[in-house]
Amino acid sequence: MPNQGQGPRDTLDVGDHHLTLVGTAHVSPESAEEVRDLIQSGDFDAVAIELCASRHQSLVDPDAIARLNLFEVLRQGKAGMVAASLALGAFQQRVAEQSGIEPGADMKAAVEGAQNRGLPLYLVDRDIGVTLKRVYRNVPWYKRMTLVSGLVGSVLSRQKVSSEEIERLKEGDVLEATFAEFAQQSRQLYTPLVEERDRYMALKLVESLPADRPSRVLVVIGAGHLKGMGAHLRALDAKPPAPAAVTDERQTLDTVAPSGRLLKLLPWLIVALVVAGFAVGFSRDTGLGWSLVLEWVLINSTLSALGALIALAHPLTILAAFVAAPLTSLNPTIGVGFVTAGVELYMKKPTVGDFSTLRADVSHWRGWWRNRVARTLLVFLLSTVGSAAATWIAGLRIAGQLFG
Repeated sequence: MPNQGQGPRDTLDVGDHHLTLVGTAHVSPESAEEVRDLIQSGDFDAVAIELCASRHQSLVDPDAIARLNLFEVLRQGKAGMVAASLALGAFQQRVAEQSGIEPGADMKAAVEGAQNRGLPLYLVDRDIGVTLKRVYRNVPWYKRMTLVSGLVGSVLSRQKVSSEEIERLKEGDVLEATFAEFAQQSRQLYTPLVEERDRYMALKLVESLPADRPSRVLVVIGAGHLKGMGAHLRALDAKPPAPAAVTDERQTLDTVAPSGRLLKLLPWLIVALVVAGFAVGFSRDTGLGWSLVLEWVLINSTLSALGALIALAHPLTILAAFVAAPLTSLNPTIGVGFVTAGVELYMKKPTVGDFSTLRADVSHWRGWWRNRVARTLLVFLLSTVGSAAATWIAGLRIAGQLFG
């Protein structure tokens, strides 16, 4: 039986290495203290934690966000991932404010303890960006908007964090707690959020273990991963695969499958159908053709500009959305969001203060509009959503006039 205040544990051997898996509660001061005491005991040669490199960087260098090159983020198409990461951080901050408990204290204790004793630190979790992308790709396209809206609603809500959410955080982590309502009902979410990460962390840990000497490793993970990761480690010990096979499988879990050929061709197919609709309209009647073009322009311009307006963009940014949307909708290589965000960056360039207060600002819904960095991301996302909706609405209206 565990001692009072001691979290669930599992001990096992993998080859010559003795592993102690400690299941922590990410919102429990007792868990942080337990991790601290275990490291200070001197019983371990290394520490492994449920963090990826980017989350570790955020933990040890919270000011790293101030060095973010926002234009590069937009150019590389990472605006959505950055916004999602900020939204998850906002949920974490809300938990800290309303419960008085800072999520991640256990991981911080492990990092600091390993550093103080000069122990190797193994980061065994999958990159959060890869996990989010695999979650998104694993969900059917017709359910993705529900998933996104649920995420936004969960992290921006100012309602008091429920005791159920706190309990989920005690058993899992921010990712699982945020998606818990969906994950419990959907195998498509549970697999990349939990099962894949259990397997990934076991493989990454085995890769990290030194081959030239035995070691005693303290593995600090959320209690919800204890059973799954332990089972995978035992299987790897019972029938050890070749090191190359371990790496290959881990890398497979660390990649995001490219979009199917049909999805890649879909934007071009839509453009072709719209242009064909214009051609059919003009072939029937010049007035009808111009009417279709005008309808396409007005719907795209209005909805994209409306998105920029909701984001409280600069007037010239809203104008840019109005002008660019009808054209970018017919050119899948560039989106209107890139244009509007670029104009917004030029007109309202974020200050050092915007970057330094970004994490705190986005923990409150008003901060997404007040902070210039967050607002630029909103401009990108909302003008893009407006243009995407307009493309379908205008396309259907064109089809209705031609064939209705």
